[in-house]
Amino acid sequence: MRIVVVGADAAGMSAAHTALRAAASAGREIDVTVVEATGHTSYSACGIPYWIAGDVPRGEDLVARSAQEHRAAGIDLRLGSRAVALDSERRRVRVEGPGGGPADELEYDELVLATGAAPIVPDWARAADGVPVAGVHPVKNLDDGALWTELLSGAGELDGPSRAVVVGGGYIGLEMAEALIRRGLSTTLITRSRVMSSLDADLGTEIEDALVAGGVDLRTGRTVDRLETTEGPAGARVSGVVTDTGERLAADVVVLAIGVEPATALGAAAGLPLGEDGGYLPDPGGRVAPGIWAAGDCCELTHRLTGRRVFLPLGTHANKLGRVVGDNLLGRDRRFGGALGTAITRFVAGGVHLEIARTGLSSAAATEAGYDVAALVTSGTTASGYMPEAEPIHTKVLADRATRRLLGVQIVGGPGSAKRVDAAAAALWGGLDVDDLAGMDLAYAPPFATVWDALQIAARRLADRL
Repeated sequence: MRIVVVGADAAGMSAAHTALRAAASAGREIDVTVVEATGHTSYSACGIPYWIAGDVPRGEDLVARSAQEHRAAGIDLRLGSRAVALDSERRRVRVEGPGGGPADELEYDELVLATGAAPIVPDWARAADGVPVAGVHPVKNLDDGALWTELLSGAGELDGPSRAVVVGGGYIGLEMAEALIRRGLSTTLITRSRVMSSLDADLGTEIEDALVAGGVDLRTGRTVDRLETTEGPAGARVSGVVTDTGERLAADVVVLAIGVEPATALGAAAGLPLGEDGGYLPDPGGRVAPGIWAAGDCCELTHRLTGRRVFLPLGTHANKLGRVVGDNLLGRDRRFGGALGTAITRFVAGGVHLEIARTGLSSAAATEAGYDVAALVTSGTTASGYMPEAEPIHTKVLADRATRRLLGVQIVGGPGSAKRVDAAAAALWGGLDVDDLAGMDLAYAPPFATVWDALQIAARRLADRL
């Protein structure tokens, strides 16, 4: 069997190695070829902001498995090679070699598309040649991380930047604002709506207050209209940002943290169906067409609570669906169980330590899905109040009024707050109601929790209200 995988990060390499293990256990021989457009494989993109902040010494530390290790396992790994055309009828992929070198045509029996997602780079960020203006860049892969560490170290043309603008108030925006402040830059964050809009507005206010207290110049409800530039030895580079309200903000560097979109051009050109967000639509086993599978951030997944397709680009889902695909390539019948969108981050800068987590549906998403939503925010502490570890924690629990079924949980608080979301995610995964969550047997000791954990107190109070 000839397996070709396009994309060598989380989903692609999970599929490749799982297929090799399944073949070995079944006594079958397979050839696995993996094509990767960049020079990197199996790295933690989520760790890049912490590399830029200085918590991680080198980009290599973010690599889980090197190219040499993949090849030693039996994978024909082709770095710097781009898949440019797919012929699904003849089961062939056209691949350009490094630097646009000679093209090769790979025949396959089974094809895995694991092309991930591409950062959104708006027109205002680009120069006349279509390339981002110097000093303006996203944070998506290891090459981006290397560029940012070079820029912020004062290497090259830019000598010690001091003013930064982050555009986007999601996970990467917050994490990069933390990194920039910790590196001593004056940092402004611009977002078109509010910070962390995947959470409800009442908890979003807590986050915004913490960002301001930590030193971020926060500008909500704004978009970028254009850049201002200055001419240098190497051409134009950014010197400022002008918002849609006419504000002019000086900037030596601008972080693009607006979001990502599925990288599905290869399959779309071959006629594969795409969802509303432009992602592939794999079935629960990962198949998108005869002989073609997809996994990772190039896909739209089924939300476990609504049954609807959603674009949730997270490494957790990529690894899990990649593993499912790897097993199914060898004829097994594995199923991906769906997604809840469980996510977690933090902002730690300027004397502030704030943790943020969410799982399930927001109030707006639950209402749109047809639920009659009841929700309540409960404030408490992460540990017994007499303990020095005790920190504030705000927990929002959402449930359906008619069935009392748990719909979502959002957490904002100090150190030790956010990982409580895992208990909530487990309850959601199992279809439990607020009474179940309130009565669960959770651990207690004064340094870790109150005798009724903050999550249970929040669930109990909402249950009482219902």
